[in-house]
Amino acid sequence: MKFRDALAGPGLAAIAEIKRRSPSAGDLRPDAEPGVLAREFERAGAAAVSVLVDERFAGSLDDLRSARAAASLPLLAKGFFREPDELVELKRIGADAVLLLLRDLDDDEAARLTAVAAGLGLDALVEAHDEDELARAVALGADPIGINARDLSTFAIDRDAQLDLAARAPRDRVVVAESGIESRAQAASAELAGADAVLVGSALMRAPDPAAKLRELNERPLVKICGLTREEDVAVVADAGADLAGFILAAESPRRADRVLPVPETMLSVAVFVGERSDVRSDLVQLYERENGHRGRDAVLLRGEEPVAHVLDLPWERDDPQHHARAAVSEGRIVLAGRLAPENVREAIAVVQPWAVDASSQLELSPGVKDHDRVRAFVEAVRS
Repeated sequence: MKFRDALAGPGLAAIAEIKRRSPSAGDLRPDAEPGVLAREFERAGAAAVSVLVDERFAGSLDDLRSARAAASLPLLAKGFFREPDELVELKRIGADAVLLLLRDLDDDEAARLTAVAAGLGLDALVEAHDEDELARAVALGADPIGINARDLSTFAIDRDAQLDLAARAPRDRVVVAESGIESRAQAASAELAGADAVLVGSALMRAPDPAAKLRELNERPLVKICGLTREEDVAVVADAGADLAGFILAAESPRRADRVLPVPETMLSVAVFVGERSDVRSDLVQLYERENGHRGRDAVLLRGEEPVAHVLDLPWERDDPQHHARAAVSEGRIVLAGRLAPENVREAIAVVQPWAVDASSQLELSPGVKDHDRVRAFVEAVRS
């Protein structure tokens, strides 16, 4: 399968990167064996593998050869390529795609190398890290387009800028979010912004078990714990491994929070409104319609003004025996809510296969006060 096609399927694809060191972070995994890692990443669900072949990353062409001998996944050769002969050699060794950095190439050079790559049967991942480079990549006809959160001049990471660029990229191009992704929530944030794939390197190379870390980043459903009102509960939710923290800001709710509390950067915050929303700082907004003085049944999950998922819930203070069956046939990205608990969430996941699960009232000691043991049990049940 071609590199681009491997990234273009449903859901979020992952490109697992093999690199021994980074100019910004120093040694990551000096003893990395590319063949072993490529095989393990393939088994762990990677859509493709990226191999650093540049000596500044302690990489070499032999690393690409080892990965090619060990795995059948598409291979991306990463380096600072400027000459057609380099692409010819990479293709001969076994690359399926090459990285082209617009930071280092003018438009004529980029067009020439892209044409050479196409003639060789290589995909070109054309990388941009700012608005001007994204416009150049689009004009070049690049597909896929990489959006790097790391400024290669300063090595600083700016995830917000990356997400904004991903959201601006044309939807008919495959978009890859590169750098700075260390958690499921950060990967999901890129997905919701419009990325088709994430490229993860340092987080995998630092992990005791890189393949297990890859599986963790790919894992779905995500876990949202809602109705949080206290900082100590946020801390427990984060420690338990939840991905999204929900803060209900509707005045009529017994779980109303005074504000959106801070969450670790490995999580996403969700402001929950009924009827109308106010201007608060949160990663996402969950908006219900108001019906007869209370929330409507379902909600929409918004990134800015863009709907990114459907929240399927129970009717207000009522049950529905067909709730999970209804959710199972719903299209799009589904967040399943409605009296989920440690005791029933695995069955619900089996039926619905949601993108995320959302629990609140069944994990409480009292409205807005979480039972820490039940929070941990819920997350564990989802992960198992």
